[in-house]
Amino acid sequence: MTDQERAVLRLADAMTSTPAEVPDELFMELRLHFTERQVTELASALAWENYRARFNRVFLVESEDFSAGAYCPLPLGRAE
Repeated sequence: MTDQERAVLRLADAMTSTPAEVPDELFMELRLHFTERQVTELASALAWENYRARFNRVFLVESEDFSAGAYCPLPLGRAE
């Protein structure tokens, strides 16, 4: 895993925690790998996915298995 990928995963963890707090150090690290516009788009995509996941939990929406076998999820903590 690259430093860029690690930074993105740390951002995803920070944004999906409650309360969501992104430390300045992480933002500065992201800026080493991405432009300001790219960081904004990345944060937007992560926020949207977090919204959808939480919305789906309220209504017990489950997977339709459209991507069954097409991805390899890693347990939290394995990305480091």
